[in-house]
Amino acid sequence: MPFRPLHITAEERDFEGNAGRGRYFLLPGSRSRAQSIARHFEGLETKTHPRGHDLHLGQVQRAGLTLDVGVISTGMGCPSVDLIVTELMGLGAKVMIRVGTSGSMQPHVSTGDIVVATAAVRDEGTSRNYLPLEFPALPSFSLLQAMASAAAVRQAAKSRVHFGPVHTKDSLYAREMGLGPRHDEHMNYQRLLTQAGVMASEMECAHLFVLSALGPRAQAKERVHAGAVLAVIGDHDAPFKDSPRAGDAVEDAIEFALDSLVAYHALPVGP
Repeated sequence: MPFRPLHITAEERDFEGNAGRGRYFLLPGSRSRAQSIARHFEGLETKTHPRGHDLHLGQVQRAGLTLDVGVISTGMGCPSVDLIVTELMGLGAKVMIRVGTSGSMQPHVSTGDIVVATAAVRDEGTSRNYLPLEFPALPSFSLLQAMASAAAVRQAAKSRVHFGPVHTKDSLYAREMGLGPRHDEHMNYQRLLTQAGVMASEMECAHLFVLSALGPRAQAKERVHAGAVLAVIGDHDAPFKDSPRAGDAVEDAIEFALDSLVAYHALPVGP
């Protein structure tokens, strides 16, 4: 019996393409960023949904390749990721890159930079419904290889790309900004992560990585590859900087994610 999604307007044939590898998906948190990404597509088809998670399908021409791609917003936070990514996997998605935003946690990571997540701190509750906290939240090694190749080109062009662990949280205002009576506890926790070398803080990576690692045990038809490219839109002192570099970082992250898909497509087909 075909999988029936509840929050996405799509069917399994929408997930075919790329010479049997399946359509590659980009996953921003916001609906507006999904629309911005879709403007890079040719042959664009948009399937709307009442909940606002519109699915955009098309192709991108890049480096002499034509790739079948799609984009859909996951919404904010891991509970929304749970809904959208589980349904994507049930429909046949096998390659997904989160294109998100983040706040820096290191002095050398500045607004306008890009962070590639090599792991995620599971400071959220959703993934605990699947696995204990001892299980690591890790992206696909194949996608990390592809992102390293894409970054090598970017670094030559002086574009700043950092690789390292990121922090996934449930609460922006309490955990990151210290709102509420547990202010001191939250600030100490954030300082601990900074001392441990965590690059940036965001709200979705950990559960995306956990779901993709589970693969067929969490609705997927086959093995799933997931990764994350994060635009840094704020530094330590100003989580949301009013800076042209913040907007430029989002567009740069989109371009980097597309470059990473090209590099991934060049890799041998793995198990």
